[in-house]
Amino acid sequence: MPNPVKNTSNPPSQSEKIGWILFVFISQFVVLFLLFNVGMNGSGAGIGVVFALFGAFLLSSISLGISRARLSGLTQTSTKTSENSPIHSILSSPQSQSDSILEAVSDGIVVTDETGKITVLNNSAAQIAGWNPQDALNLDHHSVFDFSDAKGIPYTDQQNPFKQVFQTGKAIKDDAAFVTTHSSKKKIAVSMSVSPMLDDKEAVIGTVAILRDVSEEREAARQRAEFISTASHEMRTPVAAIEGYLSLALNPNVSKVDEKAKSYLLKAHESTRHLGELFQDLLTSSKADDGRMTNNPEVVEVGEFLSKLTDDLRFVAQKKNLTVEYVLGTSGASINSPAKLEGSTKVIQPLYHIYADPERLREVITNLFDNAVKYTAAGKISIGLTGDNNVVQIYIKDTGAGMAPEDIPHLFQKFYRLDNTATRTTGGSGLGLYISRKIVELYNGQIWVESELGKGSTVFINLPRLSNQRYAELSSPLPKTPTPKSNTK
Repeated sequence: MPNPVKNTSNPPSQSEKIGWILFVFISQFVVLFLLFNVGMNGSGAGIGVVFALFGAFLLSSISLGISRARLSGLTQTSTKTSENSPIHSILSSPQSQSDSILEAVSDGIVVTDETGKITVLNNSAAQIAGWNPQDALNLDHHSVFDFSDAKGIPYTDQQNPFKQVFQTGKAIKDDAAFVTTHSSKKKIAVSMSVSPMLDDKEAVIGTVAILRDVSEEREAARQRAEFISTASHEMRTPVAAIEGYLSLALNPNVSKVDEKAKSYLLKAHESTRHLGELFQDLLTSSKADDGRMTNNPEVVEVGEFLSKLTDDLRFVAQKKNLTVEYVLGTSGASINSPAKLEGSTKVIQPLYHIYADPERLREVITNLFDNAVKYTAAGKISIGLTGDNNVVQIYIKDTGAGMAPEDIPHLFQKFYRLDNTATRTTGGSGLGLYISRKIVELYNGQIWVESELGKGSTVFINLPRLSNQRYAELSSPLPKTPTPKSNTK
């Protein structure tokens, strides 16, 4: 660690300045008094005054010269000290300044040209990649940075953030990547952001990437997720047993209880059910975080799927006297997505086929529908389907209280709940929307909310639509492997 810069002389302090002024004033007074007395004794009052004035002028000039020399010497000493300091010598030229700043940054910084070759690589980035900085210069980024996912599967060109920047011209962030070091083949968890460098014509002429080693953070998150998963799994068993015994106690064929005791048991049973749902949500979110969520995708025709699901969900809304409708087409929906999935604006009629696990999709729609029922006091809830050649869009629209604009960006975060009267009077873990987002992203989809206070909310889900060719490939049965004939005689 470099030593701090020390000044050999300090600028004059306030007390030093006051002391110097008093010294000069007293000295002038004494000298003027003596000169006046000499003039009076020698040649009268007029000569004394002349001597005094001449002496005052001479003494003031000498004092002013001394003061200026003193202050100038201190200033020059301070200036020389600043110019001779180590930091001044390091930052004396623009090239030295940029090099020093790059090496002082703890995050890895990588710059590539239009061909993907590395032109700038600081020591932090070289350590992450396991390369010597000089050896990595002018090499293709593929050769230096070996990216893979959490399962160790190497990134394809479509997943590589450097390639994505050249293809899209937009900044790409990836918080789930791993880099395999060149020297030790060790996997390092990294969080990176790759941004494009554009010319006057908005063409990508290079990239700037910032990489950070987040191995410790990932390990801490893994341990937390493992604890939550283990605790949730272990606590589900006794909670299920308690719920079972309470159900038996409420069964009139098994036990006889009075109405007051029955009301207590009903409340206990309801609380136990909520506790079981909380443990289930914790377990599901933990599995979603580390990729252990059960997933059995198949071809799903969304129109028929939603029609049947709406009929099943209708009874939940009827308990609050809410109307439920199933809308097929473009009424009330927009297929324009604010994020990655983009399609044309020409809407075509179903059939809408996607490739997803129907049970997982049912879990998402049911959760969104339950939220709409929970926060809607009166009116109706609409489940809609629309889409185009590339996108299948599902939306759940309610006539509830809506939400403030500042709450919308946080809705799909873990454990986030709105702080209002409605949320305080209804139960919930704050994990439902987080799990829904994880499931939708599992199928390369996206989910977002549009809402306005007092006018309800609409949750949109965009999923990739299967092309005719892909639908035929996934729908056709696999050819049976011929059974080898036996050579028995």
